[in-house]
Amino acid sequence: MLQQIAPNLWHVQHTFSTLGIGISARMTVVRFADGRLWLHSPVPMSAPLREQLAALGEVAFIVAPNKVHHLFAGDAAKAFPNAVLYGARGLANKRPGLRNLQTLTDTVPPAWAADLDLVFAEGFPFANETVFYHKASRTVIMTDLCQWWTGDLNLPAKLYAGVTGVRARLGVPRTIRAGVRDPAAFAGSARKILAWPFDRVIVAHDAIVDSGAHAQVARAFACFTEKY
Repeated sequence: MLQQIAPNLWHVQHTFSTLGIGISARMTVVRFADGRLWLHSPVPMSAPLREQLAALGEVAFIVAPNKVHHLFAGDAAKAFPNAVLYGARGLANKRPGLRNLQTLTDTVPPAWAADLDLVFAEGFPFANETVFYHKASRTVIMTDLCQWWTGDLNLPAKLYAGVTGVRARLGVPRTIRAGVRDPAAFAGSARKILAWPFDRVIVAHDAIVDSGAHAQVARAFACFTEKY
């Protein structure tokens, strides 16, 4: 269930298996200054989770931040029919059944601007991920661009994380690097992210880095920023 990370910032993890690989994914919840809730990368909406969210405030925004993390966006929209659903560029074509989907752009929606900033990750069309910055908690919220598979993983997950370079520390997985089509543009986006004065980074798979986060993200992105 929901666990608090910082004031007005929570997360919940969802575990599943793909091809025998045990995977943990995360939904992050931000409560805006006006009390409305913003859900990033929804997980399955169980009845207890819906109750916990309702106790925190009104779910006003649901975000599918890239073209991979969208499986439960429709379920979340049904659970909270008054919320506005936002999705990655190209997601509307991939998921035409997502009704009233608003496409994320380079500009922060006005209703979010007091609480969040964003950077669209250029040069990675497979995912078209948008990265967010929660100003009040000085937290970067990512999905797949950086990963760190921690904890007690099953053997296939350990092997996968080791091969992709994200078992021992935060990094850009080799699978992501291989999908970058414009490294210079991606490096430019990484520099914009690093310009934020953040102390914490939350990634979907599966770490929350509370100490030395800026330096660790800089090191992760160095495979691009030091070359392009």
